[in-house]
Amino acid sequence: MRTTATVAMAAMLLPAIPATAQVVQVPVPPSAAVAPPVVMPTMPLPQLSDAQASQLAALLARDTLAQGLAVAAPQPMDAAARDRLVRDALDHARAVHAGRLAEADFQRDWGLRPPVFDPLPGFADAVKRDRIAAWFAALPPPYSGYDGLKAGLERYRSIAAAGGWSTLAAGPDLAMGATGARVLALRQRLAVEDADVAASGSSFDAALVEGVRRAQRRYGLNPTGTVAGQTLAALNIPAAARVRQIMANMERWRWLPQQLPRDRIQVNIAAAVLTVFDGDAPVMSMRAVTGRPGDETPMLSSTIHSVVINPPWNVPTSIATKELWPKEKASPGYFKRNGFRVIDGTRLQQRAGDQSALGRYKFDFDNAFSVYLHDTPSRAKFASFSRLASHGCVRLEKPADLAELLLKGDPAWTPEAIAAAVDKGDTVRARLTKPVSVYLLYWTAFASGNGQMNFRADPYGWDSTLASKIEARSATQLIAAR
Repeated sequence: MRTTATVAMAAMLLPAIPATAQVVQVPVPPSAAVAPPVVMPTMPLPQLSDAQASQLAALLARDTLAQGLAVAAPQPMDAAARDRLVRDALDHARAVHAGRLAEADFQRDWGLRPPVFDPLPGFADAVKRDRIAAWFAALPPPYSGYDGLKAGLERYRSIAAAGGWSTLAAGPDLAMGATGARVLALRQRLAVEDADVAASGSSFDAALVEGVRRAQRRYGLNPTGTVAGQTLAALNIPAAARVRQIMANMERWRWLPQQLPRDRIQVNIAAAVLTVFDGDAPVMSMRAVTGRPGDETPMLSSTIHSVVINPPWNVPTSIATKELWPKEKASPGYFKRNGFRVIDGTRLQQRAGDQSALGRYKFDFDNAFSVYLHDTPSRAKFASFSRLASHGCVRLEKPADLAELLLKGDPAWTPEAIAAAVDKGDTVRARLTKPVSVYLLYWTAFASGNGQMNFRADPYGWDSTLASKIEARSATQLIAAR
C-alpha cells in the first residue's frame, strides 16, 4: 500500500523558483567512469526454471525504463544465460531500492545515504516460492510521490518520443487580447501538458489566460496569465530534458528510508517551502528562504531537539571575512550600530534582539553542515516567487507558529510562556520533550494529486549532475556485469 503523503507536497502548497527557468542539460556519460565494486553474493545464486527465466528477462527489460534507470531501452535480456540474468536482476534491485549511485558519486552536500541493501536473500526466497513478480513490485520506494513520478516519466517519454513540443518564438509579451500565429503556437504548446487548453484558435481569450496561469503554477512562477520571459523559458525546456529531470528526482526518493517518521518537518530546498506532517497529513506549511547558488542548502536528515528563543548569531568566519569586516571598514561603527561584538579579536557575534539575523527563534538539529532553521527580521523576501537568498540556512516565514507547534503539550512552554520569553529578551533553550525529524530535500519534479506533473528550476544544477551520474553508473555497471 502506497503512502499518500509525499515530500513533494511541500513544493505543491507554496510554489516558487529562482528568477529564470533553467534547461536541464545532461552531458554524455564519461567513458572512463570507475565501475562500482563487485558485490560478492552472500549465498549461492538461486537456480531459475525456464518459465522463471523468461519471466525475469521480461520484467528486467520493462522495468529498467519504467524505473528511470536508463534513457534508452536496454538490450533484450537473454533468458538462457541464467547466472548473468540473476546478477542483472540483483543489480537492478539494488538500483531501484537503494539508488544507482555508489558512495563515491555523492557530493558532500548530498547528505542523504540509502541504507545498505542486499537483494539476494529476498530474491532467492521469491524464486523458491515462485513470486518473482511480487518481489519486483515491492522494490521501489513505497511512496505515492515516487509513483507519481514513475507515471509522469512514462508520459513525458511518450511526449518526447512523439517529437516533444515546438519551441515558442521570442517576441512581445503575450496577454489577453493578443492574436496571431504566436498565440496559436502557445495554445498548441500548452495543450500537450494540459488537456483543458484548446489547441486551436489564434486569439488570447479568458480561457487561455487561465491555461497560462495553470502552467505558471506548475512551474512555480507568478500566475499572472501573461507570457513573458520566465514563462517562455519554462515552456521551451525540451520534453527530453523533463524526462531526465524526473529521473533525477526518482533517484532521490530512493535515498529516503522505507518508512518516514510519522511526525516530521520537510523542506523543499528548490521550492523554498517548509511543511510539517502529522502522520500522513500536512498540518502546517510556510514559505522559506533557502540557500542561493554558491551557498547551497544541503540535503540531509536529522532531528530537531530544541528551540532557541532570542538566539545570538555566531557569525561564520566566511561571512565575517567576505561581508561584515569590509562593511565595518567602509563605514566605521557598522558593528556597533548592528549589534555585533568582536570576540578574541577575530570572531563576530551579533547579540539577540530585533536586529539579529536569526530573529527570535532558532531550531537546532545536529548536522555536519552547521545549518538550521531560523527566524529573520528581513520579511520582504517571503513575498517573492524567487526565494533562494540565504547563506545555506533556512529562514522561516512563520517561526513563532512552528515553535508553538513543536512545544505543544509541554506545560513549561505554553504559547503565553513562549511569548513572555521572547519579550524578556534573554536567550533560552527550550528542549523538545518529543524531538521531531527534519528532512531537507531537493525536489524539482513532482506530481500533484490528479497526476499532473509540476516542475521547478534546477538552481544548483543538481538535476543535471545527478542524471549524468545515473547514466554513467548504469553504463559502467553494464560493462562490469558482462
